[in-house]
Amino acid sequence: MFKHLLVPVDGSDVSKKGLKKVAQLVNADKAAITLVYVSDPMPPTVYSDSSMGYGVSQKEHKQACDAYAQDVFKNAATALGAGIKAKTLQIANSNLSAGILDAAKKAKADVIVMASHKRTGIKGMLLGSETHEVIVHAGIPVLVLA
Repeated sequence: MFKHLLVPVDGSDVSKKGLKKVAQLVNADKAAITLVYVSDPMPPTVYSDSSMGYGVSQKEHKQACDAYAQDVFKNAATALGAGIKAKTLQIANSNLSAGILDAAKKAKADVIVMASHKRTGIKGMLLGSETHEVIVHAGIPVLVLA
């Protein structure tokens, strides 16, 4: 059915759970897959890994984002299984949904497969939904995994 899936990953539990279903899709359709991680191009004012925050340079921030993305890709590849070879793409964009849509164009994907946090009601309105934003603005189908 689909030939090239774009799958946003972020290392969250929701993202990891969705990868099992993605693996089934890839195997059923013999589809190609590109995993995408979207990072913010601007460093935060301070990182607060300890009780005392410290400033970081643009270069240090990029290195931290690159290292984290590689870790996310490695864990996602493990979750997909040994038989699935996924391409990876890291996008720097402060708007997550715009980064995902940009990645879909660059990867020439024919579907975006995303997991959902399943937020409803007031919580959904206040916290928003990146999945919803992608659905609204995507020019290709978006498959939402529940």
